[in-house]
Amino acid sequence: MPAPATPAVAPATAAERVYQHVKQGVLDRRYEGGSLLTEGELAEAVGVSRTPVREALLRLETEGLLKLYPKKGALVLPVSAQEINDVLETRLLIEEFTVRRAVPAPPGLLDRLAGLIEEQRRYAAAGDLPAMTAADRAFHAEIVAATGNQILGRLYDQLRDRQLRMGVAVLHAHPERVERTLAEHTEILDALRAGDADTAAAAVRGHIGRVEALVRGQGR
Repeated sequence: MPAPATPAVAPATAAERVYQHVKQGVLDRRYEGGSLLTEGELAEAVGVSRTPVREALLRLETEGLLKLYPKKGALVLPVSAQEINDVLETRLLIEEFTVRRAVPAPPGLLDRLAGLIEEQRRYAAAGDLPAMTAADRAFHAEIVAATGNQILGRLYDQLRDRQLRMGVAVLHAHPERVERTLAEHTEILDALRAGDADTAAAAVRGHIGRVEALVRGQGR
């Protein structure tokens, strides 16, 4: 009996290709805040016409990454102080609650977290800050996902891009923060291994509080 055919994967549309190209460029800081992107340059870079470029830029504007100016282009919006405050406040609410819910740790969680810390260590050694920041976010997302609360998981995922963008900016501005981040993640993991919800929650509060102090220019 012949094996069932594998369903074909639809190729990405032109607009989706532009969207992914520009979004990734903003998140990994190839397109810095304050940069002006033109439709013509983007169309040439991706190899498409201007129509899908406009569609992609409109989508990115609704996500708060760009501001469109007719006949001029799209301005990459810098990370604002209000955005930083909102993201960190929401992170703290979600992460302190979910780290407590992760005690006792469900099967496999501790191994996954340990693996993500090692990933971060490898990326840090290679100087790949965007990849380290992505692994950093994945570490926290694993704890959130471990609760099984799908609403919280979706809410946390909505913060993903802003966290990535902010995290890369912080690490570029404070390279000494890399080792401290690894140490703080290890503290969280050790508390989960010990089954100590109070210590785990305190480690999360301290971790996010130090990030807040950094972005406000008040600490390391």
